[in-house]
Formats: sequence, C-alpha cells, structure tokens
Amino acid sequence: MSSLHSSPSDGIPSVADSPSDFLQVAKQLAAGTGPFAIDTERASAFRYDDRAFLLQIRRNGAGTFLIDPEGGRAELSKALGPVLNGAKWVIHAAPSDLPCLAWLGLYPGTIFDTELAARIAGYDHPNLSAMTELLLGVELEKGYGDADWSARPIPRKQLAYAALDVEFLLELAEELAEILAEDDKTEWAEAEFAEIVRRHADVTEPQPANWRDLKGIYTLTSPAQLNVAKALWTRRDTLARAKDLAPGRLLSNRTLIEIARAVPTSEAGLRRVRGFPSRRRGASSMWIKVLEAASRTKKGEWPRLPKPSAGVPAKSSWSREYPELWSMYQTIRDDIEVLGEDLSMNSDTIIRTAELRAVLWAIHGDTSSRRPGDRAGSVAHPGKVKTQLIEEGAREWQADLVAPIIVRHAFPEN
Repeated sequence: MSSLHSSPSDGIPSVADSPSDFLQVAKQLAAGTGPFAIDTERASAFRYDDRAFLLQIRRNGAGTFLIDPEGGRAELSKALGPVLNGAKWVIHAAPSDLPCLAWLGLYPGTIFDTELAARIAGYDHPNLSAMTELLLGVELEKGYGDADWSARPIPRKQLAYAALDVEFLLELAEELAEILAEDDKTEWAEAEFAEIVRRHADVTEPQPANWRDLKGIYTLTSPAQLNVAKALWTRRDTLARAKDLAPGRLLSNRTLIEIARAVPTSEAGLRRVRGFPSRRRGASSMWIKVLEAASRTKKGEWPRLPKPSAGVPAKSSWSREYPELWSMYQTIRDDIEVLGEDLSMNSDTIIRTAELRAVLWAIHGDTSSRRPGDRAGSVAHPGKVKTQLIEEGAREWQADLVAPIIVRHAFPEN
C-alpha cells in the first residue's frame, strides 16, 4: 500500500538565492556523505532558453537544499563547483538536466540515472513517480512539472513538489542498483551512464539556435518559402532573446511554417493563417513588415534546401527504394524485439534504430551512386559488424547483443 507524500519529511527548505546562501549550502553539502541527488526545474516554455531556475540537491547527512541560481549564476558555480564537480550524482533522466547544470559549470564524475536504470531493468513506466510508488511505496504529489518555474516568488506547493523530487532519489537508486545486479545488468547500465557523462563533459553554453533546425522546415519546397521562414525565424529569435521569452510564445513553429508556406502579401492574408495570433495587438503589422522586407531580398540571396547528405538514406525511403534491405531491417528488428522480451528490455534500449540502419547500409547499401562519405558496402565481412556498430555509437554491450543477429540475416552464408 503506497502512501501519498505532498510535503518533504523535514519541511519545505528555504530557498538559497544569494551568494552568501550558496556558500552556506556548499558547506553543509560538503559535510554530508555519499552521492548527491540532483534535479532541476526549468522554464523553456516561458523563457528564451532551457536554463535552470531551481536546483534541488540532497545528500545523506546534509539534507535537502533548494537553490535559485538567478541570485548569481557565477557565484553559484564558484560555491558549489568544488563540492559537486567530479562527485557521483544520482539523477533522474540525466540528459534533460545535465546541459543546464553544465551551463552553471557543474559536472558529475559519475552518475546513476534512475530513469535509464529503470528502463534497463525492464520497467515499462520509468518515470519518477511510478518508480517510487512501485519500489518504495511512496506516491509523490504531481502537477507542477509544467509550471512557470521562472516566476517569483515560487509558490510553496511548487517548492514542496521540487524538494520531493530528490527526497527519495537516493533510496530509489539503491533499489534499482540491487535489481540490476540481480539481473547481471550492472555493467550495461554503467556503460550507459558513462556515455551520458562523456557527452556532456565539454558542454559550457547552449548550442546556437539555427533557423534550419525548425521543425517542419523540410516541408517547405521553394526558395521563396525558405526565405520567408528564415526572415520570420530571425525576427522572432531577436525579439525572444531580447525579451527573454520562449520563441513559441511570440509565434509558434507550426504557425511560422504555415506562414512561410502561404507567403501572404497582406495583413488580412496573414491573419487567415491558422494559428496566427491575430488578437495580439500589433502582431499583424509587425509580422507583415517582416514579410515585406523578406520580399525585397534579392532572389540570388534566397536560401536553398541543403543537398541530401552522403550518409544513410532517410528511413521513409527504404521501403520504396530499397525493398530488400527494408525487409531485412524489419526482420532484424523483430528478432531484437524478441531479444528484448527475453531480457525484459525495450528494443530501443538495446539498439537505436538509426544505428541499426547505418550498419545495414554499410553492409548492403546501394554502391552504384556512392558519394564521398557514404559507407554503403564498406562492411563486407561478418567479423566487422561489431566494430561498425560501435563506430555508429553503440556501446560494446549493445554490439555484443546485436551483432550476431545482424550477421545471421545479413551474411546468411556464414
């Protein structure tokens, strides 16, 4: 029988929000023992980037701390870096939190990712609340994950929610570690954890945004449409950055793409585009000016769709252009699904589909029009399959599991 927790056992911690507070938190954390349970709350649906607006840290012998980095990000880094950096962190879904922590100059030495551990252990619902309820009998208060964590002051109910996110994380990690050990999956999990740490070790700031990364940009087919999309994105990005607003709150990606597709020439036409914020004061006049400026750009300066890369063809083209390879891919995927059932693991945890397709292309890809950088036909011997899997990004344990399946179907004569 699970018990509902709506408030931390030691009460809601006060929020550390000044350089002197940060130093005090660092001192208390340093006096604790064992790994650090760490979580962050961000506000990318409201603010320009995905920086942390609240840090939650818990350590045995020290307690739980809530930290507001807006009180001085450089000072926070200076205070907490010597305590946290290089240590073991317990974190749930690490890839979502590590970037904003890295922007603060905070880097783990090793991690235990409870979300990933749960997936490797075979749980279908590895979210934090489901796992604490299942393994610890603790039901966590829900409902604030999508709140505006940049708003100040942070309501007490949200602070309680944030503190609870780390209150049981260390216990959960211990339970999952035992389960992984019983299933002989500890080395697999540790390899995945190490890879996550490696990928974030050199992160220092957000990746620069680019208009070509817009979702849906490849549905635009003409240079005129791309020219409009680039102009709209550039203006939106400039405004959003200046106002520290999420770009989508000014103009959603979907609406931006639809405007670029339609290329309206009047405010009335602009307002007819589905999703356009026509009720927002000044929106029509502002965005039509962007379109008018874009129309005056010389055609020779209009952007073009990038040429197809020399890598693996898009998955959507395989069934049409490479039916035999597509059939082999599906058969191998089916066998990996069976393997996943035997191991109580999702097949995507065993191997990413992009890695699998890349290896199959390297074995049986079309070599008739191969361009520089295309690996089609580069793997001609079954003994090279494992190496190729690792080159494509698979960890060794994944390659050990998947290579025999690929060899069985891609090299049937062996």
